[in-house]
Amino acid sequence: MSGIPSVDLRKFLNEDKSSREKFISEIGNAFEEIGFVALSGHFLSEALVSELYKEVKDFFNLPQKVKNKYEIEGIGGQRGYTSFGKEHAKGRKEGDLKEFWHFGQYVSNDAELEKEYPKNVVVDELPDFNKVGKEAYLMLEKTAKYVLRALALYLDLPETYFDEYIKNGNSILRPIHYPPIEVEPKNAVRAAAHGDINLITLLMGAHGKGLQVKNREGEWIDAIAREDQLMINVGDMLSRLSNNKLKSTIHRVVNPPRELWGTSRYSIPFFMHPISSMKLDCLDNCVNQKHPKLFEDITAGAYLNERLIELGLIKK
Repeated sequence: MSGIPSVDLRKFLNEDKSSREKFISEIGNAFEEIGFVALSGHFLSEALVSELYKEVKDFFNLPQKVKNKYEIEGIGGQRGYTSFGKEHAKGRKEGDLKEFWHFGQYVSNDAELEKEYPKNVVVDELPDFNKVGKEAYLMLEKTAKYVLRALALYLDLPETYFDEYIKNGNSILRPIHYPPIEVEPKNAVRAAAHGDINLITLLMGAHGKGLQVKNREGEWIDAIAREDQLMINVGDMLSRLSNNKLKSTIHRVVNPPRELWGTSRYSIPFFMHPISSMKLDCLDNCVNQKHPKLFEDITAGAYLNERLIELGLIKK
């Protein structure tokens, strides 16, 4: 496959059976082939997207001393600020050329999960930052819920199979700033080749060159969405659950041409995570003689912890 397929969520949200089935087939086939789609018809308004980018840029433009006070020790970067170069891809020592922020779940009616998750961090200098971040989080979470409902049907599961696991799930909204490149990077890129940990990722900000996806032939292809689209990809948790029927595809963010080194890049992924107790055991209907079981049984929480250690965000 030489390009990223486009799909429209509105085909699934209407009541026309053939339209829904077409969407299910389109997104399921794309996730089997390349693990990525560009999705329109989501729940984010243009106004909310504009507000979010303004707040995000205002935060990253704050003095470094101010940003540093929002970097919270001991929580593996799960909330608040993570400074430049601290995260690296699995198997690499060089830190990625980025800084980022994490908004986490807004738990409702579950005291135990409220204790399990770190609290969201409030930015005192920007009165609308947290309000706009929460609005975007909830709209992305709503979009992801319906994408997962379509994928459940594609996997011959009940449509609402994922609902109980993603309600109050450990999802993360991550505004990322890739600052201007001032000196020749030594083996470092804006985001080294990696697969995502979670069920699915919904990415804002894939409108220009930079994001690349490795296809089945081992070629790197540009993943560029229209301004009204989100780029959505399969994460390792969903790949495990489906016994690799749905592909978690390696991707990266490459450095721009030298003439564009002086420019920033912003992107905002939403990592859809389930609750930590969800079992990621391969589904019985995805395992057969032709497709033997590829992964050991594990819970989402244990798997996340393993990966955060590999990324350098949690120390053993």
